Parts: sequence; C-alpha cells; structure tokens
Amino acid sequence: MKISLSLGGSLLTGKTTEPYVKLSPDKYRRYAGTPKELHGQGHEIMVVCGGGKPARHFIDVSKRLGGSRDIQDLLGVKASHVNALLMMSALGDHADQTRIYQRGSDLRYAQKGKILVGGGYRPGSSTDYRAVIFAEKMGADLIVNATDVPGVYDRNPKKHADAVKLKKLTFDQLEKIINETTRQAPGEYGLFDLKAVRLAKKAGIPVVFIDGRDPEEIKRAFDGTHSGSLVEG
Repeated sequence: MKISLSLGGSLLTGKTTEPYVKLSPDKYRRYAGTPKELHGQGHEIMVVCGGGKPARHFIDVSKRLGGSRDIQDLLGVKASHVNALLMMSALGDHADQTRIYQRGSDLRYAQKGKILVGGGYRPGSSTDYRAVIFAEKMGADLIVNATDVPGVYDRNPKKHADAVKLKKLTFDQLEKIINETTRQAPGEYGLFDLKAVRLAKKAGIPVVFIDGRDPEEIKRAFDGTHSGSLVEG
C-alpha cells in the first residue's frame, strides 16, 4: 500500500503554549518504529510532521507581539521542519535523508525504497493539507491522520460529554462538522484543515482519523481494524 501519514506534532512534543519545551528522543523513536515496521513489509510511506508544542508557543509569542497571520503560520512551518528533521534522525537509513518534502513537485527527487518525511510549506497551508497533496501526487491508497483525538465526533468531545464518535462518514459530513466545531487559524486547524478535506474528496482518497497516542493504531489503520473513523465518498 501507499500511505500518507499526517502525524500530529502534539504526539511528538505536547501542545501547550508554555515557554519551556523539552523534546524527548524516546518520543521520536516510538513514532519512528511503526513506519519502519510497515516500510519493512513493503509499504510506501510518507510521514508529514506537524509543529506541536513549539509551534503553538512561537505562534502565541508572535500574537502578543502583534505579528501578522503570515508570520504566525511561518513559525508553525519552521517548527514542523524541526520535527521532520528529528523524525528523519529517528528513522535513520529507512528514510530519505536528503530533504524535507514540502511541495508535491518535490516528489520527483524522491529516493526509491525510502520513507519520505515532510513538513509545512507556506502560510495558509497546514501540514494536513501537505499530507493530502503528497497523497495525491504519490497515488496513495490511504491518508492516515494521527492526533490525540480518537476519531471524528458529531460534536466537540472536549466540550460535550455525550458527543458520539462516528465510525464512518462522508467528506461532506466531515466538512460540516469541522465548520461547526473548530476555528481554522495558525496552529489551530482543529480536527483537520478544511482545504485538506476538500482536496482529499476531489482526489477520492479515503482518510482515517485515529488516536495516535497509541502508535499501534497506525498499523491497524492499514488493515481496517483501527478504533477511529473512516471518511470516504
């Protein structure tokens, strides 16, 4: 299979805006283990890293300084590149070590037989959107979105205790839920970037939303035994 994995930066770094950021090598090793295993089984994998806690901290400081939305977005992009480089370090020889993939056209430089690692590109373009662009360019069978949220809910589960997780839904349903429950802003694209939803729908590539706090769920997304949500159609 060909898979594009959008790996939430909060899984690697945490997501608060506290100024003290301590990155753990063990976290990166843990999340590199699953792509290594799947790669060893012959799957083609793109891993796109989000910015996580450092991104949110830098964006918060920029807001306090009166920084523009573009500057805030660029800080998130740079933070995602740090995570991408650390993920490449953890993947070692399994990964293409020559570049952080940022644009779909970059795939023409891809090293065959290697895991590709991507990050953000420019303001107004989240790492979710990058993951979908790469998926389209590589002819992926599946997009996996791994964050600290167990799936797609009919309402925000952090605000509504009775929110129901949806096992299957359409892209139109997902777009409606995102519009109703999240605010799209630098570092705050919520469940998924709306542009990414629309592109995935246009490309006809299913998206699985899983609880990435358990890296085993990434493997389960491959065979459909995950506990998250499948979006297609």
